[in-house]
Amino acid sequence: MKSTKQAIGIVIPYYNAAAQIETVVRKAIQYAETVVVVDDNSLERLPKSIREIEKVVILKTNSNLGVGGATKCGFEYLLSLSQIKVIVKLDADNQMDTGYIPELVKPIFEREYDFVKGNRFRDFKALKQMPPIRRFGNLVLSFLSKGATGYWNCFDFNNGFFSIATKNLKLIEINSLSNTYFFETSLIASLYYQHARILEVPMPAIYGNEKSNMKIFKMPFVFMGKLFKIFFERIWKAYFVYDFNIGTLYILFGLPLFLGGVSFGGYNWYHYSSQGILTPLGTIMISAILIILGFQLLLQAVQFDIFKTPSN
Repeated sequence: MKSTKQAIGIVIPYYNAAAQIETVVRKAIQYAETVVVVDDNSLERLPKSIREIEKVVILKTNSNLGVGGATKCGFEYLLSLSQIKVIVKLDADNQMDTGYIPELVKPIFEREYDFVKGNRFRDFKALKQMPPIRRFGNLVLSFLSKGATGYWNCFDFNNGFFSIATKNLKLIEINSLSNTYFFETSLIASLYYQHARILEVPMPAIYGNEKSNMKIFKMPFVFMGKLFKIFFERIWKAYFVYDFNIGTLYILFGLPLFLGGVSFGGYNWYHYSSQGILTPLGTIMISAILIILGFQLLLQAVQFDIFKTPSN
C-alpha cells in the first residue's frame, strides 16, 4: 500500500458535515498522499483545523452543485496530477469505513478491474442496521439500475464509496455526469460504453446520529425518469449504433409482435364487448400467439443483454 499511496487521490464532497469531516479526512490521509475536500457551498463552514492538515487540498464551489457536481470538481483537479492513477470517492458523513480503501484500489492497480465499488447488501447483519425505508428504496432502484446501465452483475448502484482508474475516467465526458445523487449511476452507465470491468466489495455502511441530506421520498421520482432515459439511450447505442447483433433482431421482431398483439387484442375486445358479442376464438388466438411470441423474443433479448455484461 505504501508504494501505491502517491498514486491514489481521494475526493471528499463536503456539505453540512462539520461534525464528521475532520475524522473522515484524518482517516483518508492514511491511504493517500492527496486528499481533496470540495466545499459545496456548505451552510456549515468547513472547520479551520482541516486547513492545517498536510496533504489536504480544499476546493470551494461558487454555488451548491450537489454531491455529483462537487465530486466532479475533485475529479478534474486530480486528473490534472500526472502521478494519480486511481481516484477514490469518499463521503464526508463518516458512513464509510476507510479501512476498505486497500480492497477498493488493489484490483485496479493489478489491472483486473477498472472500477471497484462497495456493496452494502452482501452483509445481512449490516443490512439489518440500514433504515428500512432506505433499504427498500435502494433495493428497488438497484434492480432498475441493472437494466438501465447494462451492469447486471452489480447491485448497490447508489453506494458512493468507490474507486476508478484515471485512464477510464479520462475517457468520460465528466460534464455529462449527474450533479445529484444520481451521480454514481450515471458514472456506471458511462463506463458501459468502455466495457469497463466492475467489481463490488461487500462492506457495511455506518449509520450514526448524522443527518442525511438525501430526501428519501423524492429519490424514486427523481431517479425513475433518468433511469428510463439511460435505458433507452443504451439500447439504441449498444444495439443499433455501435453494433448490430442477434439482440438487435430479438428487439426488432419481439417488440412489434408484442405491442401488435396487445393492440390487436385490446381493440377487438373493446369492439366486440361494446356490442355485447363474444370475441371470436380465432381473434383471441391470434392476439395470444402474437403476445407470446413477442414476449419470448423480448425475454431472449434480456438474456442476451445479461450475457453481454462487461466482465473478465
